[in-house]
Amino acid sequence: MTGPIWLSVGLAVFLWWFFTGAILLVVRLSDRLGGRAPLWATLAGLPLLGGGALLVSLSLDDPSVTGIYAGFLGALAIWGWVELAFLTGVISGWQRDDCPPGLAGWARFQRAFATVGYHELALATGALTLTLVSTGAANQLALATYLILFLARITAKLNLFLGVPRINSDFVPVPLTHLKTYFRRGPVTWMFPLAITILTALLAVCTERLWGAQTYATTTGYALLTALAALALIEHWLMVIPLPDAKLWAWMLPSKTKTEGDENGL
Repeated sequence: MTGPIWLSVGLAVFLWWFFTGAILLVVRLSDRLGGRAPLWATLAGLPLLGGGALLVSLSLDDPSVTGIYAGFLGALAIWGWVELAFLTGVISGWQRDDCPPGLAGWARFQRAFATVGYHELALATGALTLTLVSTGAANQLALATYLILFLARITAKLNLFLGVPRINSDFVPVPLTHLKTYFRRGPVTWMFPLAITILTALLAVCTERLWGAQTYATTTGYALLTALAALALIEHWLMVIPLPDAKLWAWMLPSKTKTEGDENGL
């Protein structure tokens, strides 16, 4: 039953690349336009959120292959809109100033959290909502998809805050330029091996379930989750391995404006 596995893995990788690129493109264009363009871009993306919610609702009682794909796409759409709202600066945090020089410890963590607090609340609300609507449902693929993305995002943010050797700030948009001052480039901390261990264990569980899947639908579902877990793990390793991952999307984006120049990078 390798056919659905490779189809699902290929689709998951493509959607990960496509959704990321599409969001980065919209954000870059809104940066170039300036003014209220980021807000209008976020509002224009609301059909993505609504469509995702609709797909998830349709998938809950449909454990077929169609339902599996609907749940996966729905979760990605919901996640994508929240990320769009974050990158445009519409839903980020109540703190928008640079990190004061010398700030450390708990005070630095509190201030850093304040820069993304609303975003974290939005992500947590999405996770809670999907958990509630998926409880007892025949198809919980949407919830599983969202939770993998949520877990990977939390561990990635903590690593950027605590310190990693490689930080790609090329795609940080104008409204979030202050976030760069909260990143720390340096040796890995205890958080990196912990994140790698957690994500590797998650990948192992998904792979084991995929190996034991007996139906086309369950094979498809676990193949999608396995691919997503693998991508999350790779994204974390790219925080230490010097590979030009930004080139996956840089070619499709318009050039930066002067206010977004490399002088703002780390």
